[in-house]
Amino acid sequence: MGLGGGGEGEQRRGGGEMMAMSSYFNDQQNPIQQLQVKFKEVEVGFKTWLSKQSIPVEAAVVSTMSGVQGAFIGGLMGTLSPEMPQTDPQAMASMKQAQALVGGPWVQARNFAAITGVNAGIACVMKRIRGKEDLESAVVAALGSGFAYSLVSQGLQGQPVNAITTAAGFAVFQGIFFKLGERFSKPSPEDPFYTRSRTMLLKLGLEKYEKNFKKGLLTDPTLPLLTDSALRDVSIPPGPRLLILDHIQRDPEIKGKRGK
Repeated sequence: MGLGGGGEGEQRRGGGEMMAMSSYFNDQQNPIQQLQVKFKEVEVGFKTWLSKQSIPVEAAVVSTMSGVQGAFIGGLMGTLSPEMPQTDPQAMASMKQAQALVGGPWVQARNFAAITGVNAGIACVMKRIRGKEDLESAVVAALGSGFAYSLVSQGLQGQPVNAITTAAGFAVFQGIFFKLGERFSKPSPEDPFYTRSRTMLLKLGLEKYEKNFKKGLLTDPTLPLLTDSALRDVSIPPGPRLLILDHIQRDPEIKGKRGK
């Protein structure tokens, strides 16, 4: 009986270890998860590099990237414009008038590039100067994008009154959208008690388990004390538990705190 019980115990432990290792390798070999982590690392690295540049360089890079995105969206919208049936002369005439006003794919690409590029560039400069994103910065950026749109759509022949009216309209709409966004969005500031935990989970591709850490109050000071049972109590699966514990063992700073 004793030998049989021991054999069953060994099999049970062996099965648990196999399940843990299987989950571990599945996490390690998940290409989508690895791609997401790599993309996040590149994004964070690019933003860090950009924040260290001078204001003109950062504004130029942001304006160019936003302008390219705007051109793509504008060109796509112009390409997907519906065709009116030729059997209705009145509808055809109205459609031609609308196309003459709005323009084809190239015209819309140009207009959207000017709007998004100038708006993003001015917003970037305002944020660097003022150190925050607020209503005033949004309105100034909208004024600039309104003038840019008026300039590229009407040229120098456009009346100054039209440019001022267009810019004012952009500013009003931007201000309204900004205030609506402030009212309905709930900002989630980063909790300083989970900074190191968040960084560790992001590096391991396990950021979805941050809520588990918060649920169990596993703050940064508890990292050197983490055990398999503690992670299991907050419903973290075996594979991620192995990765977390292995990372803690390899991190010299956390391991040093555990030794103390």
